[in-house]
Amino acid sequence: MITIDEHRARILHAAGRLPAVESALTDAQGLVLASDVVSRWPTPLFDNSAMDGYAVRAADAVAGATLRIVADVAAGSDEDPVLGQGEAARIMTGAAIPSDADAVVPLEHTDLGTAIRAVAPEQITMLVAPERGAHIRRRGEDAPSGALAVASGTPLSPWQLSAIASAGFEQVAVRPAARVAIISTGSELIAPSGTPARGQIPESNSVLLGSAVRNAGAVITSIRVVSDDPTELRNALDDVDADVVILSGGASVGAFDVVKAVLGGEHGVRFDQVAMQPGRPQGFGVLDSGLIAFCLPGNPVSVAASFEMLVRPALRQMAGFTVVDRPRVVRAAGSAWASPEGRVQILPAVFDDETVRPATRGGSGSHMVTSLAAATAFAIVPAEAARVEEGDAVTVLVLS
Repeated sequence: MITIDEHRARILHAAGRLPAVESALTDAQGLVLASDVVSRWPTPLFDNSAMDGYAVRAADAVAGATLRIVADVAAGSDEDPVLGQGEAARIMTGAAIPSDADAVVPLEHTDLGTAIRAVAPEQITMLVAPERGAHIRRRGEDAPSGALAVASGTPLSPWQLSAIASAGFEQVAVRPAARVAIISTGSELIAPSGTPARGQIPESNSVLLGSAVRNAGAVITSIRVVSDDPTELRNALDDVDADVVILSGGASVGAFDVVKAVLGGEHGVRFDQVAMQPGRPQGFGVLDSGLIAFCLPGNPVSVAASFEMLVRPALRQMAGFTVVDRPRVVRAAGSAWASPEGRVQILPAVFDDETVRPATRGGSGSHMVTSLAAATAFAIVPAEAARVEEGDAVTVLVLS
């Protein structure tokens, strides 16, 4: 067997990062910035008012002084009214400060209160004298022209997108989300709503993988379920239009393991026994077409564990994320349980602020799909441990 770390390193090396593409800001939410964004303009662009009020000369605006209103400056106006001694201009938040003004008096600091009239008053009386520079946002005080607005490698949230727009850009270079096709294999599989005959089971892996792929930020291009027929699988692979294909089932050493039969001889694809439980039989490689192929076991818990440990980090890396793994915490084991010595145990678990426990009493069998519904984490037990005792420190991979 090879270790999880060895298998994972090979995967991440092959997966790399997707080439950058141009995206409109409206479509870039959640993607990762591929190059630095440098502001075209200073922010703010000009001295502007931080308040609704009156632009004044501070020397004139002493408490009790009455000033004559000679102009009305709205946000977006290009006016620059002249203010003489004893004069002021009504001004709205965001409007450019008149060149002659050196302070803004908020509405509530005048005798007229906070009511905004349709027409500017003829005069106002100061109740509170402003200091010079009061309530003025200075040109470039947030960032000068040419400053770094958002750094390459940043995942784009609404805040970063707003900063990029303020820097003067409508499009940005990003890493696209990985495009993923899912193929679930097995002649025993039927639709979840069907009635299984002897030997048949409801197909759930494509549902699990589809949701997990979307949760990882990737895009689904197709989902198919095929029987253990090599020709049917080859045809399904030929139809794939994606960066990545995830196949579940048929990756072990059984007589009818169709995925290994079809891809085992493909240049660049390798099947290994990985020291993890569940999920020991694994296949991975890059097809001649450039398609990245993950060949996972068929049991649902194996699929879930394999996805979290191996596939999800690759999808995140391809999309440009520098943090590709889910968070991990350490908790005390709330009960004792057995672990397969020689393999890393990846156990569906529940945890709280203090302890972690198996999600069910049934252990870590790869077929125990019901445990996934209760799990909020995977407990990660190192390969050298044959047993976890109550109170032992356990690493917890947080899923929610």
